[in-house]
Amino acid sequence: MRLIAENLGGERGGETIFSGLNFALGKGQALIVTGPNGAGKSTLLRVVAGLLPVAAGRLLIQGGAEDFPSVASACHYLGHQNAMKTALSVAENLRFWRDFSGADFLSAE
Repeated sequence: MRLIAENLGGERGGETIFSGLNFALGKGQALIVTGPNGAGKSTLLRVVAGLLPVAAGRLLIQGGAEDFPSVASACHYLGHQNAMKTALSVAENLRFWRDFSGADFLSAE
């Protein structure tokens, strides 16, 4: 399964925050998103999670299970405020939120 962004754009409050973003992530791969405050890091993650609409381009899952009708249905956004439990490891945090959402069919590994 791969997460693919093609010419992806994101907006907040009617203002373009980022545009023309392209990436593809396969199983076990990670993407590091860095930049100064206001660069669009959180907006990108919210677009991928389906919390904000795709303003331009497209975002898709290639080779994914039919259980995921959209990218947002296969993603969960854990923001830095109140979502990450500092006493838990990354894997434990993922399992916590998977269990909380009732999506017991998803692997946190």
